[in-house]
Amino acid sequence: MESFIYIPIIFFALFILVSSFFVVKQKTAAIVERFGKFQVIRQSGLQLKIPLVDKIAGKLSLKIQQLDVMIETKTLDDVFVRLKVSVQYRVIKDKVYDAFYQLDYPHEQITSYVFDVVRAEVPKMKLDDVFVKKDDIALAVKAELNEAMSEYGFDIIKTLVTDIDPDAQVKEAMNRINAADREKTAAQFEGDAARILIVEKAKAEAESKRLQGQGIADQRREIARGLEESVEVLNKVGINSQEASALIVVTQHYDTLQSIGQHTNSNLILMPNSPQAGSQMLNDMVASFTASNQIGEAMKNAKNK
Repeated sequence: MESFIYIPIIFFALFILVSSFFVVKQKTAAIVERFGKFQVIRQSGLQLKIPLVDKIAGKLSLKIQQLDVMIETKTLDDVFVRLKVSVQYRVIKDKVYDAFYQLDYPHEQITSYVFDVVRAEVPKMKLDDVFVKKDDIALAVKAELNEAMSEYGFDIIKTLVTDIDPDAQVKEAMNRINAADREKTAAQFEGDAARILIVEKAKAEAESKRLQGQGIADQRREIARGLEESVEVLNKVGINSQEASALIVVTQHYDTLQSIGQHTNSNLILMPNSPQAGSQMLNDMVASFTASNQIGEAMKNAKNK
């Protein structure tokens, strides 16, 4: 009977012994109160407290935490835009007391400061500047939060503007502007390419004409040289220059007829093309040369008299 009396005492003693010890995880701080009054801050590891007297009032994580805040505000050019600001913070190890007792809801406090700073900075900027200067907004938020939250035991590690989302119609208009600008640039490049093509084609045609003219000049020079040699040969056999010239013209006439005859599908007609045309042409040329010489001699005699 006496053994049954000691059983509750043993259980009570075990309960007291077990409740005297508690474990604090790594990167965590435990706040111990005694009869409702702050007693001590315990760090990670196995810790001891007085049972039924000391109580763990709460625990704070010393790890870096992140709070995402969504804010809707208006820009300088009257565009409503939603921003997502990510705040990375942690409890200062030496200020666990301030972080636990001075603020009940640190997330709400940080959110309020973020709203205040963003809604003060963004309305000073146009929409395009918000995208360009998002780092300036993040720095302004960090500076304001550090100044306000350090006295409460919180250290602001970094603030980031991770998303900027204008109204759907504004985004569609921006996409149209971007597309129009790209089309304008493409049209300019196409115009430059067409202009270069025209210039190069004109240069090629000019070079072709130059070479063609040079070829014609060379051809005529060689023809003249050949005629000169032919006249010299005919002069050697007793044919004067006038007769030689007439003979060469007639010869070229028949060469032309021969060349035309070699192309069966040729539509070229040489006038005159009768068999008597060659001899008639020769007689006419000889007569004209003779008359020309007589007129020249008469003019010379008249001038001498």
